[in-house]
Amino acid sequence: MKVAFLSLGCAKNLVNTEQMMALVRAAGHTVTAEPDGADAAVLNTCGFIDSAKSEAIDSILELAALKAAGRLNKLLVAGCLSQRYQDEILTELPEVDGILGTGSYTEIVPALEAAMHGETPRCFGDIDHTREDGARVLATPPYTAYLKIAEGCDNRCAYCVIPSLRGRYRSRTMESLLAEAGDLARRGVRELIVVAQDITRYGADLYGRRRLAGLLTELCRLDFHWIRLHYLYPDEVDDALIDVIAREPKIVKYLDIPLQHINDGLLRAMNRRGGRAEICALLEKFRRRIPGVVIRTSLIVGLPGEGEAEFEELADFLREAGLERAGIFQFSPEEGTPAAAMDGQVDPETAAHRLELLAELQSRVMDRYNEDRLGETLEVLCEGFDANLGCYAGRTYGDSPDIDGHVYFTAAGAVPAGSFVDVRITGVSDGDLTGEIEE
Repeated sequence: MKVAFLSLGCAKNLVNTEQMMALVRAAGHTVTAEPDGADAAVLNTCGFIDSAKSEAIDSILELAALKAAGRLNKLLVAGCLSQRYQDEILTELPEVDGILGTGSYTEIVPALEAAMHGETPRCFGDIDHTREDGARVLATPPYTAYLKIAEGCDNRCAYCVIPSLRGRYRSRTMESLLAEAGDLARRGVRELIVVAQDITRYGADLYGRRRLAGLLTELCRLDFHWIRLHYLYPDEVDDALIDVIAREPKIVKYLDIPLQHINDGLLRAMNRRGGRAEICALLEKFRRRIPGVVIRTSLIVGLPGEGEAEFEELADFLREAGLERAGIFQFSPEEGTPAAAMDGQVDPETAAHRLELLAELQSRVMDRYNEDRLGETLEVLCEGFDANLGCYAGRTYGDSPDIDGHVYFTAAGAVPAGSFVDVRITGVSDGDLTGEIEE
């Protein structure tokens, strides 16, 4: 078979797609990213919030149109949307020929074969006991790869469906992670991005204590240039972890710490551990002990119980904290979560307006950060030549792929993608930096 794979949502989902591609290729089939003309397409979906569900459904309909035109034979849907809507997908989207939940990625080959023989596979394995080791076909550029160190989540935030879709938190063994990371390094990966729903909890379930600091120390012995961390929960960060981040030059000084809000009452209602005082103390500690650190967070506006006072507190915090990166999202009342049934639901138009206000506020924070970079020379990972702009594009340590901005720079000679170069920053353009390579 010729099987096309398309992956939506987070990097953790992409790793599962890469694992499915490896299984399909090992079975003797051809893997492609182009569904037009394929025997089958596998869409790995996100089902976290309304916007993700809409994107997944739109993608299904686009693939269904290819089927209707005779340019695609079979369509399978995998991932969180399938796990969440096991009955509705096949009923409401008859174009779908089979579904796999988040506990059944390893069943992709028999599911494809069943679909090609006219069956409708429904694969829903145990989401608390999945196989996370195994080969991958990288879907990222060859110089960047993700290392998923754990699956699932035990945090049980009141607004979040992830535990019901991905199961309990379960760490992979350090031995398996170091073996996989070593293979990635030998394949030429220069930037390793350590991911999990909560990397700070790593090892607590498996070893009886958190082991992220030890894992990072061992990863730094491997031949990577950058090691990037996603995501650190604020209440799980300890001094040993901060010491490793500060000490190891390979760990980029970019920390993604989802805070969600700053008001103590809302944090308690969301079942988040810790409050404003603890958050501010942690941010101050990061600033003091890790010079030049870039902090990214995610924030939710329009949470149940968020009045004008709570919103203004969040806006004031964003102004004062000067967080260099922030993703701001409107609360989505997801069925089955405690937050969807809470009193004090915020009118969606009010929440949307608040999001606009915070986005504008944060854009000014980011503009100030970029302007402060003028005249500096920064190390940049080149991602290739942008023919439309007539220059090279890359990222600094403060820019995570597909999330943050870019540096656009000129060079006298060719700059291979995946190489690290020094770029003198000469300008700012729509939130991005511009510059020229220093010979």
